[in-house]
Amino acid sequence: MRIHEITLYRAELPLTTPYRLSYRTFESFEPLLVELRDQDGRSGWGEQHISPGSSAETRDGGWAFARALAEAVVGQEIEAAKRQVAARAAESPVAATALVTAMEMLQEATVLHGKADRRVPLLTAFNATEREAIRAEVEQRLDQGFRTFKVKVGQDVDADIARFAWIQDCLAGRASLRVDANRAFSRAEGCRFAAAMAPDGVELFEQPCAAEDWEANAAVAAVSPVPLMLDEPICSLADIDRAAGIDGVGLCKVKLKRFGSLDRLTEAIRAIHARGLRAVLGDGLGAEINCWMEARVADGLIYNAGEFNGYIKIRPEARLLAQPLPFEAGEMVLPAGWWPEVDRRRLEQHCLQHERFASPAVGALA
Repeated sequence: MRIHEITLYRAELPLTTPYRLSYRTFESFEPLLVELRDQDGRSGWGEQHISPGSSAETRDGGWAFARALAEAVVGQEIEAAKRQVAARAAESPVAATALVTAMEMLQEATVLHGKADRRVPLLTAFNATEREAIRAEVEQRLDQGFRTFKVKVGQDVDADIARFAWIQDCLAGRASLRVDANRAFSRAEGCRFAAAMAPDGVELFEQPCAAEDWEANAAVAAVSPVPLMLDEPICSLADIDRAAGIDGVGLCKVKLKRFGSLDRLTEAIRAIHARGLRAVLGDGLGAEINCWMEARVADGLIYNAGEFNGYIKIRPEARLLAQPLPFEAGEMVLPAGWWPEVDRRRLEQHCLQHERFASPAVGALA
């Protein structure tokens, strides 16, 4: 199978409500989308979101990388193109993932095909900060069917401790909790928050300290009453091995954009389980194509709430699929045989920039 055409898109997809992390508040997601076509007109899509502040990767850098690689691999056989992208993936891992997963979809990778209906529980982000608003949001999220909540901390330790305890009180055991500091705590702050946290209903404490500070995260794990989950440091099998050697670390979080392909993501999840840890999967900044891909990888491998929930944060009118990825009662609904089809009119409405690359058989660069 040969790549005859590649089109790159930068889109802006406004959110229903702001999505707050310790390092940034998102009003919209700005994914990089890649469309490939083969000689018979079949298409495959890749979609990834570069998150400013999450790593050194930038959106402009990712776009430049995608342009350079698209120009280099158009006209090639897919397997050769994959190898060429993989050889340079360290330059822009997220953009490289968008390119490779578009190739995997064009090849109709086995993992993407669902032969039976599936319902995948998703967690929900939690936004409220004041007591009455917290009480109201708890009831709202429960009514929507969610049974796993993610609470972001990392701005103010004392305020975080009080807010988290109030959320636990309001939930009263009706849902489980994940708490995520997004790398914002110092070693001392992370230890103080963990020591003050009641473990009731709490699944895990995610990434309290900087990704590169393994010692600080290990110190928090040593005093935490719930298992620690590492997120940003987990980008390779060697990282999984290192995490497995830390007392108190019980989980690793993985994302498609950190492992670069569907096959390597599957391998990483199996490695986590083989080392006695549990895996959590999902990018809360992903749109529909990425969320669908992660959910398909999760099928049969992951048995906890998925974090591939970014698509439900996007305003309905800004979602890019002709048949939106279904969501019902706190769950992603995947009908057997469901396959995404992009609504080109919507894509055009929300597109910031696009560029097309074609092999000589298709036409000159447009």
